[in-house]
Amino acid sequence: MSDITYEIEDGIGTITFNRPDQRNAFTFAMYGRLAEICATVPTDGSVKAIIMRGAGGRAFAAGTDMTEFRGFSTPSDAHKYEEDANAVFTAVERCPVPTIAAITGACTGGGGAIAASCDLRICDERLKFGFPIARTLGNCLAIANLNRLSALIGQGRVREMIFTSRLLGAEEAERIGLVSEVLSDAEAVEARSRELAQIVAGHAPLTLRATKEALRRLRVDGPDAKDSDLVELCYMSEDFREGMEAFLSKRPPEWKGQ
Repeated sequence: MSDITYEIEDGIGTITFNRPDQRNAFTFAMYGRLAEICATVPTDGSVKAIIMRGAGGRAFAAGTDMTEFRGFSTPSDAHKYEEDANAVFTAVERCPVPTIAAITGACTGGGGAIAASCDLRICDERLKFGFPIARTLGNCLAIANLNRLSALIGQGRVREMIFTSRLLGAEEAERIGLVSEVLSDAEAVEARSRELAQIVAGHAPLTLRATKEALRRLRVDGPDAKDSDLVELCYMSEDFREGMEAFLSKRPPEWKGQ
């Protein structure tokens, strides 16, 4: 079976990181496949939300498989790795439909970066989130990843987390806004992720798409980020007209994503 599986059921896509014996550690090929899936999600309404999960229930993803680094010997190896990784996380961020990280157990390194790139994050009580690289590999996070994490939990917390190499637990993650909900176990996370996916799937897709992209631009480009195309995308759409007419007629809107 593939190290990453992708299935669509009732308009909900599920991406499963499928190396449970390795705590779903990512190979370079897995990163590439994840980026490919996210970059090619159709906007015709056939996929309305995507859940990302780790197989086995013990880990969402435990970062990059360390054996992938054995061939590194030149500065270009390091730069290419970080550039490729940022392209993957950007693809997750720019996925045109809402993404939900259904986190069970460990979520570290590259797994943490993937989760941080998703729109919504929920977890079970066993969560261990962090980037313990100062006591393991001795590498560093690129600025793009530090930026993503800082936007979520603040630069001070990111600094403390990396300097101490400690892993955040579920209660703290919820308190600081890293995750929106803590569930009792893997089964509860699975059920709630499906419920959340169905909720967002019923909402105006252009509103969600514009919001995702606007927040990404705000993080990258700051408050002067351009948004005219996003405003036009929504206000000039058939969906906006449908929303107005449905509201005035006191009926549910029928969204088309157009």
